[in-house]
Amino acid sequence: MSIEKIEARMNADIWKAIAQKELDLSCLDKETQTALIETVTTAALRGLDQGIDETIGNSRSAAAALLDDDKEDILWEGRPFLSMTRYYIITDERIRITEGLLGKTYENVELVRIQDVDYSQTMSERLLKIGDINIRSHDTSHPSIVLENVKSPTDVYEILRRAVLAARKKHNFSYREEM
Repeated sequence: MSIEKIEARMNADIWKAIAQKELDLSCLDKETQTALIETVTTAALRGLDQGIDETIGNSRSAAAALLDDDKEDILWEGRPFLSMTRYYIITDERIRITEGLLGKTYENVELVRIQDVDYSQTMSERLLKIGDINIRSHDTSHPSIVLENVKSPTDVYEILRRAVLAARKKHNFSYREEM
């Protein structure tokens, strides 16, 4: 379910709860009422996301143990907003995507194979400070990957962009564009 749908459902639930409790909001104009409900929804979603972080636990030490070969450094790690089953790690060599709760699937894209990176945010994603990172690569199994609902997408985009440039430089790798 998309963030917009979750927000809309939550807004509707809050309005319904207000009606059921017979709370009188008539002293507020309609604009203020709407702003209040949207603020409550945003705060509730952020609180829920933080709760998921605490429930899942901090797996940074587990990720560091996997990469204890002193060759690959973790530049960023995170998960999509409100997700319990998907996890992203960007290292100085590749992007690792892990998905699943009991059964796991793993995707890896080498940074030198990445051609282009950009990011996008809808209006509701901007309010929640999340966005999507779009990656196009020469990887035949995954030519296009989207890191969905990433917190602070501008920062993650910059980390990834610089990592791609550094990996290309490190391996003397470049792409030639044809016109």
